Amino acid sequence: MSTNNPIRVMLVDDHAVVRAGVRRLLEQDERFSVVAEAETGERAYQIFGEHLPDITVLDLSMPGIGGMETIKRMIARYPTAKILVLSMHENAAFASQALKAGAKGYLAKSGLAEELSNAIQWVMTGQTYLGSEISHKIALQMHNTQGDPMQSLSAREFEIFRMLVDGVDLSSIATTLNISLKTVANYQTTIKQKLGINSPVEMVRLAIRCGLIES
Repeated sequence: MSTNNPIRVMLVDDHAVVRAGVRRLLEQDERFSVVAEAETGERAYQIFGEHLPDITVLDLSMPGIGGMETIKRMIARYPTAKILVLSMHENAAFASQALKAGAKGYLAKSGLAEELSNAIQWVMTGQTYLGSEISHKIALQMHNTQGDPMQSLSAREFEIFRMLVDGVDLSSIATTLNISLKTVANYQTTIKQKLGINSPVEMVRLAIRCGLIES
């Protein structure tokens, strides 16, 4: 892409320092222009239509609806939106679920400086980009005969599972995701059935085993 038409980027991260660092990194390269920033998924969803960025670089762990739900809502309203996840999570389950939600790429923050520009350009061509570490972990997971139980969950179920593990009550989950309490309860039942668990303790143990939280 010529420098006369830089790739227009929106940054979504609840940490201003992170956004500033990514902005500096991108704007050192005249192929990129940061046209918008948001500190929450809700805000990103609100302003997307005003700026219509070529690509959105988005974190997963944010207050409010969080990154996974933001991806789902953006893609539902703007099907051609290109979203690249930039996350601290280097677990294959997060990457798989982000792609399932509609993201076009996943990059760990640890690989930021080396990979970000390449990742953005790759996604802009219509291809899916996975950071080198994440690609390796997903490949190992595919060869693991036990598999990853998280793969049985939809993106919405995965997000609710994470909230439940974090101790968020059903009412708060319903409010955050803007769905009914009954719907959340139904999701909880489905999640337990799919994962073969019956109690909050079993849920936390499974999350630890899958590397979603630290013991």
